[in-house]
Amino acid sequence: QGQLVESGGGLVQAGGSLRLSCAASGLTFSSYTMGWFRQAPGKEREFVAHISPSGRNTDYADSVKGRFTISRDNAKNTVYLQMNSLKPEDTALYYCAANLYSTGVRDSRSYNYWGQGTQVTVSS
Repeated sequence: QGQLVESGGGLVQAGGSLRLSCAASGLTFSSYTMGWFRQAPGKEREFVAHISPSGRNTDYADSVKGRFTISRDNAKNTVYLQMNSLKPEDTALYYCAANLYSTGVRDSRSYNYWGQGTQVTVSS
């Protein structure tokens, strides 16, 4: 059974940076598209970024493009989300997720495994 564990969240001032990590176990990590999603209080879960199994292809939500970078290290079974120039509207619970079939990568329903989330709070 696959397991994902996020870390790296915290409280940061606007304009600051954070790096989230997501460690995978119990699955063939290099076969999965990995995604980051977030959910703010009272809002639906939304797509943030995804990265292909090889790491060659990435995609971002317009709201984070140019500020966030997704990457992965298949040798360490870990995916990262580098978040720069953070804004108060980035405040949310951030989840990583694994998608075996690499389809519907912006749709949370396409993902097979989810972590418990890590909280990111950006103060103004």
